[in-house]
Amino acid sequence: MSAIFGPVNSRRFGTSLGIDLSPGLKQCNFDCLYCELAPAAPVTVQTQRSGVDEIIAELRSALAEHPGIDDITVTANGEPTLYPDLATLVDRIDAVKGNTKTLILTNSATLTDPKTFATLLKFDQVKLSLDAVTPEVFRKIDRPAEGIEIVALVDAVKTFATAYKGDLYLEILFVHGLNDTDEEIAALNSVLHDIPCKRVDIGTIDRPPAYPVQGLSYGELHEVASKFDPDLPIHIASRTHAESCQGRYSDDAILNTLDKRPLSMEDIALLFDDESRERFHSLVETGRIVAEDSSGITFYMPAKNLHRKRAKNP
Repeated sequence: MSAIFGPVNSRRFGTSLGIDLSPGLKQCNFDCLYCELAPAAPVTVQTQRSGVDEIIAELRSALAEHPGIDDITVTANGEPTLYPDLATLVDRIDAVKGNTKTLILTNSATLTDPKTFATLLKFDQVKLSLDAVTPEVFRKIDRPAEGIEIVALVDAVKTFATAYKGDLYLEILFVHGLNDTDEEIAALNSVLHDIPCKRVDIGTIDRPPAYPVQGLSYGELHEVASKFDPDLPIHIASRTHAESCQGRYSDDAILNTLDKRPLSMEDIALLFDDESRERFHSLVETGRIVAEDSSGITFYMPAKNLHRKRAKNP
């Protein structure tokens, strides 16, 4: 089974070729309630995998067939950092990728291992998942393998964020009734201040989950986003099943909403009714609202808030 898939067009990362380091079966140290893959007991070792030579040969062919790729995304049917030859693989990818960036999507759990920590430093971009930071909620939602503790995981993420020189992204996937409580959001909010990153993507269930759990509506995600501190780079990423929740906003209400959380045009289309969007555009034209680009996504915020925009590498 081929390890290479795509190209895949991502609104957040451009056009990507994927490398699945576990194409044959799910091999993960989590068994998340929301996973789109079938339930499986968590593991800490990969037992089936493709060889590095095989992957690189397939990647060379794919890059020749699809020039102009933005990213080479390392992922898996499970957790890619369980791949035992990951350090060698990323070095070999670097030798053939040219100007294309490398990206890895990981659940963060193996950052407590010094070898994995050092390997992830090699990637141009790293996206870490962090669904919960309290032990009880972490165990409920992510169902980790024995020995994985959230306190050690969070400490490793903080240390990695400080040491890492590339583009770091975080992802939080919200599940109704689990990590969307005020208590868990407050705990996440506190931790995120110690993790410098380009963006924190918050989303919810977009595909049929492994277990009978429910996602959040767009309106609920927007409410969750507003509970995080304004200086955090929160971005609502999940819209596959987002229903419109348009409302009427005055000028002051628009500015207050954007003050709490900058929004993209996609957010605005879902949140504001026609009349409110006209007010929004008038505020843009008069300079009271300004646009800022963040990793290829344009966000809108009150002009007075530009100084609050947080970036790891200004």
